[in-house]
Amino acid sequence: MFAAQNNGGSRSEARLLSAILVVAICLTLAPVLRLFVEGVTYQGNPSLSLMREVLAQPSTLSALKHSLVTAGFGTLVSLVLGSAFAFLVALTDLRAKAALVFCLMIPMMIPPQITALSWVQIMGPSSALLKTLGIAPPLGAPQPLYSPEGIIFLLGIQHMSIIFLTLRAGLRSVPQDVVEAARISGAKGLRIWWQVVLPLTLPSLGAGTAITFVTALGNFGIPAMLGIPAGYATLPTLVYQKLAGMGTTVLAEVSVLAMLIGAVAVAGILLQRLLQTRQKLHLVASTSRPLALPLGKARLTVEILLWALISAILVLPMFGLLATSLIPAYGVPLGLDTISLASWQEVLFRQPATSRAFTNSFGLAVGVSLFLLVICLPLAWLMERRKTRLTRLFDSLLDLPYALPGVVLSIAMILLLIRLPFTDATLYGTIWIIFLAYIARFFAVMFRPVQASLKQFDPAMDEAAQSVGASLYQRLRDVIFPLSAPAAAAGAILVFLTAFNELTVSALLWSSGTETLGVVIFNLDDSGETGMASALAMTIVLVVIVFMALIQLLSSRFPKGVVPWQT
Repeated sequence: MFAAQNNGGSRSEARLLSAILVVAICLTLAPVLRLFVEGVTYQGNPSLSLMREVLAQPSTLSALKHSLVTAGFGTLVSLVLGSAFAFLVALTDLRAKAALVFCLMIPMMIPPQITALSWVQIMGPSSALLKTLGIAPPLGAPQPLYSPEGIIFLLGIQHMSIIFLTLRAGLRSVPQDVVEAARISGAKGLRIWWQVVLPLTLPSLGAGTAITFVTALGNFGIPAMLGIPAGYATLPTLVYQKLAGMGTTVLAEVSVLAMLIGAVAVAGILLQRLLQTRQKLHLVASTSRPLALPLGKARLTVEILLWALISAILVLPMFGLLATSLIPAYGVPLGLDTISLASWQEVLFRQPATSRAFTNSFGLAVGVSLFLLVICLPLAWLMERRKTRLTRLFDSLLDLPYALPGVVLSIAMILLLIRLPFTDATLYGTIWIIFLAYIARFFAVMFRPVQASLKQFDPAMDEAAQSVGASLYQRLRDVIFPLSAPAAAAGAILVFLTAFNELTVSALLWSSGTETLGVVIFNLDDSGETGMASALAMTIVLVVIVFMALIQLLSSRFPKGVVPWQT
């Protein structure tokens, strides 16, 4: 009787796994495959002539150089800032660590176009904040951020949280016993850090550096808002300019550019994995006691410096953004006689595009989070129970749509969905192409935390439920879901916050009526409506901070692992 139930359950699991796996492959890997096919064919025949022609163009070579320079040096800035915060927060006895971590997460959750806009408002001759303080440069002076150095600086600030998170995770796994053993052997101060702590955390540091480089390479908002006015094109902005100027007639050409971006991104990921395989250090001590090296008399000074740095990279730009949103015209100093809410009223209550963008962004963020929650939970569990060649292959390629820059994924989705197979219908220009692109983009963000939690799941619990007659649906509902719910909730929070403010993917996929918040801010600033762009940007920043603050305040009531920045 039990054997029959077991065989029946196995067959139902196999059918469900096959169905979900086919859906997942179509959603995540089919666009990437379509992009590759487009890049190696010409007029329907296999050919590399178009690829050679596009890669030889001076604009392509220039944009490639600019992308490598800005992403590379931006990663170095992130490495310096993020690792300094991670070492101090994870290793020392600093006070208010939870507040520090929360503040460090905000730049990563704020979309890059808002980061660029906020910094532009505190520098240059038209800065309302500098004019109010009487220290603005003279009219006609160049905006210093409209330069490669400006792009590098803001890319470093935008992505330093990635270095911080990955390195902090590695540092928290270093047991205090190891450090105490080094002390007993006579090591002190920097020698402990250099010879003990740093070697143990090099894999985490390498992983964070590679992810940061790939993310900076595909960043569209900062290079677009700072580079386009300066005539400094990176590969993502070059693709955007070609599509914006000539439409879908240049899809074949931009697909080659997209493949070039993707090749550089994949090379960065492969290099990171190679370094990790060569750097394997095994810890045998307990990790129950986290490190808390005493700073002594220097603690107050270090805390003041850290909070001053956070204020400089987070609070000051927001003040500049707020000041610009409260003046009647860009370039007017802020004062009691010039304060105006006209920009807020216009953009929030009179502009129909804003309400559509809020609806679209919120609906897309919620819809994608729920859809991925539904599909990733059973898929991760079934892949863990039934490991086949196909599931292993899918698991190894799953991160590709997320590792590829957003503009590459956008081109892939256009090529795949501009004409649906066997019909004349198209999803291009509809909200659904953005929805499907978000699913492909954020699939790994939801899947990986759930997969990690299920790897710790004891199969005997599921077998016990199956032995008493529980159906597959009942086991998923009553056993699997409750155990993996915290990890799934953390993934859903990250997906929602990222999708709500997304620009890189939607910048090439939106049309009239399907605008997202990131697109509206970019378009307002591009058309010279800086006051309204600042007002909308401040609204989004406040929404994100309030949402994160509510999660932080309620974290004590949630199961461990729900709040992403605490795990």
